[in-house]
Amino acid sequence: MGKAVLKILLLGAALLCTAALPAAARDLTVFAAASLRGALDEVAALSDTHVAISYGGSGAMARQVAQGAPADVVVLANPQWMTWLQDQGVVAADVPVTLLTNTLVLIGHDGPALPAPDATALLARLDGQRLAMGQRQSVPAGIYARAWLEHIGAWEALEPHLAEVENVRAALALVARGDALLGVVYGSDARAEPEVHVLWEIPGDQHPPITYPAAALTPEGVRFMAVLRSPQAAEIFANYGFGLP
Repeated sequence: MGKAVLKILLLGAALLCTAALPAAARDLTVFAAASLRGALDEVAALSDTHVAISYGGSGAMARQVAQGAPADVVVLANPQWMTWLQDQGVVAADVPVTLLTNTLVLIGHDGPALPAPDATALLARLDGQRLAMGQRQSVPAGIYARAWLEHIGAWEALEPHLAEVENVRAALALVARGDALLGVVYGSDARAEPEVHVLWEIPGDQHPPITYPAAALTPEGVRFMAVLRSPQAAEIFANYGFGLP
C-alpha cells in the first residue's frame, strides 16, 4: 500500500510540474509581397517571436489568405488586393495601414541608360528579345508596369515582347540571368540584385502610387504590427530602398 501511495504522489507531482511549464510559442506567420524579401526577413528578426514568412505575388497571397491559409499578418504591394480582402470579409475596414512606398524602374542586364524611353527606343533596345514584368492582372508590379507603358504610348507595341511572370522577383531574376534583356521592377528590387542596372527611373506621375498596405489578422499579428512600424524597422526598410508614406 505504501508503494502505491508513493507512486500516486510522484505522478501527481510530475503532472503539476508539467502544468507549470509555459506552452511552446507558435510561429507567427506573415504572408507578404515578394518584393519585401530580404528587408522583411531582417525586420522579422527584431521580433521576440519566431516569424515564418511566406512570399509571393500579392494576388496569390491575398487569395490564399481568403481561402483560409493561417496568417497573422498580411502585407501586400497594392491596395486593390487589400480592398479585395476587405470585400471578402477577411480584413475589417479600419484595420489596414499603409506601411511603405516604392518606386518603379526600368532595368537591364547591361548597356547604357535609356533616358525617357518610348516605344521606339524600347523596341530597338530589345532587338526582338523580351521585357520581363509581373503578370498584368494579378501582380502589382505588373499592373504598375502596364500603367507606365500605356502612359508613354508603348503598351500595344511592347505587348508581344513581354515575359510576364508570377511575381516581381521572378522578373528581376530573368534580367539578372540575361534571359530577358529589359525588365520593369521596383527600385528596391534593383538595389537587391547586383547583376542588373537601372536604365531609367520611371517618374511617379506615370503610374499609380506604389504603396504597401499591411493588416493584422490575429492578436499576435497586432503585436507584430508594432514591430513593423517601429523606428528600427523604418531604418531597415529605408536601407533596402523603401519609402515611408
